[in-house]
Amino acid sequence: MEGGSLWLLTFLLGLSLVTHEMTMVAGAGLSPSQCKEEIRLGTTACVRREIVEGKPATPECCQRVRVTHFECICPVVSAQIASIFPVDKAIKLLRGCGRQVPRHFKCGSYTFP
Repeated sequence: MEGGSLWLLTFLLGLSLVTHEMTMVAGAGLSPSQCKEEIRLGTTACVRREIVEGKPATPECCQRVRVTHFECICPVVSAQIASIFPVDKAIKLLRGCGRQVPRHFKCGSYTFP
């Protein structure tokens, strides 16, 4: 992917954080600021190499994938983000890091097969 696509993905993630009013995550007991930090850390650890370039995840990225709560990530997965990082790449990243996703799981604009 070109540099413009990386910038667009980063911009869309940031815009999603700013415009989406996150409420307290009941199941995980996380505050909106904790979710925002999880997203920031995951974006920093995984965006360029794993998401944009589609390369295997680094240990740092996999660690973030394993500990990040879906309750924080799913509300910001817009159709724009899903078009840049399609569900098949998301599945590859999750499975490559040892994280399973239930069949037919809905996460933002993603629906996992």
